Amino acid sequence: MVEQTAFAMSTRGESASDFGMSAHDQQVLHRLACQVAELASRPVEQEKRDLWYRHNALQPSRPLIFCDPENGWNEIITPGQLQCQGELARRWEMTLRKEILWGTEMCDDRVIEPYFNVAHVYQESDWGMHETRRQVQTEGSYVWDAPLKDYHDLDRLRYPVITVDTEATQRLVNLAQDTLGDCLAVRCKTLWWWTLGMTWTAINLRGLQQIMYDMFDHPQGLHRLMAFLRDGHLAKLDYLQQNGLLSFNNDGAYVGSGGFGWSRELPQADYAGRVRTADMWGFAESQETVGVSPAMFEEFVFPYQLPILARFGLNCYGCCEPLDKRWRVVQRFPRLRRISVSAWCNLADMAEKLEANYIFSWKPQPSDLALPSFDEQRIRHGLREGMRISRNCRVEVIMKDNHTIRQEPRRVVRWVRIAREEAERV
Repeated sequence: MVEQTAFAMSTRGESASDFGMSAHDQQVLHRLACQVAELASRPVEQEKRDLWYRHNALQPSRPLIFCDPENGWNEIITPGQLQCQGELARRWEMTLRKEILWGTEMCDDRVIEPYFNVAHVYQESDWGMHETRRQVQTEGSYVWDAPLKDYHDLDRLRYPVITVDTEATQRLVNLAQDTLGDCLAVRCKTLWWWTLGMTWTAINLRGLQQIMYDMFDHPQGLHRLMAFLRDGHLAKLDYLQQNGLLSFNNDGAYVGSGGFGWSRELPQADYAGRVRTADMWGFAESQETVGVSPAMFEEFVFPYQLPILARFGLNCYGCCEPLDKRWRVVQRFPRLRRISVSAWCNLADMAEKLEANYIFSWKPQPSDLALPSFDEQRIRHGLREGMRISRNCRVEVIMKDNHTIRQEPRRVVRWVRIAREEAERV
């Protein structure tokens, strides 16, 4: 058994020790922020915003295009190109330079906004146990030792506890305001979760292969684990809501596994000044259970995700897992709006299932940007065929999950241009 700290703390957001910033770094950031503000003021940004509003309301529009190179950003904006010297300043510089590249070169449908978001400074405990990872490189594959060796140890689990450093958060906001505030509006806005799907956490605690065995050998133990994770996630949402820590994501916030939150259906009509989960988009997925049957998904995952997504005003579901086989279960989640159509889905089947009743969030193969050669003809053919198949749907085309772009930054620019041309054809 791996030794575990019963209540280990992990720092999230920025570290308070990073708040120092030189005059040189502030000048660099201020100049970049003014460039972002200039881009955000262009009429085309409002045109894109209006497109997303219509799209998210399921009104007809051309397919919307978004490209996030993810790890490929490190090959587009390299450490040597950054001019700031401090750690915090370099992170902020990277954020601003991404905005500028999105607005000046990538030119997809992502809206450039006149804001700079600062996350809370906080700590969040683990679940009372934590996996031990073993990997050779910072980025790349790893194996881990799952700590929950026996379901008799379930009583060692604890709900995570969030502790916000209010004073440090305000100092960070003040620093951003002093540095960027005459160009961009500074907001304290934290992404408290990416997914509320829980299966990632369950598998870190118990192990991927073991979870699959448990569905047959220890079903009651697995049900107890999933129930505990469900209740822990609900407790986290309660804490964030009751303490006024939630922020709207019905704007340019990235929601689900692709697309943006622009919506006039949120917040709810009875919104009274404090953001609730009912005023937000929710998101869950279960990529880790891709190898189990729809019946097993229905028994061990769906009933535990259901009460979490039931709290939200609109919902997104899915990421890389193909949903065509488990759609009969997934479609029972309430207020579903954005559905991930991964590269491993049966595209025609999903187009028939979703039609114009949901957002068809299509994820083409990320390998299009990673192969030794950038085959424009093949990429164009694939995009054209996918858009033909989904022509009766409300389509967004999301390029993501990129681990490399082969040190060729122009690949993302060219991919967006091809996708835009094919979207215009539709």
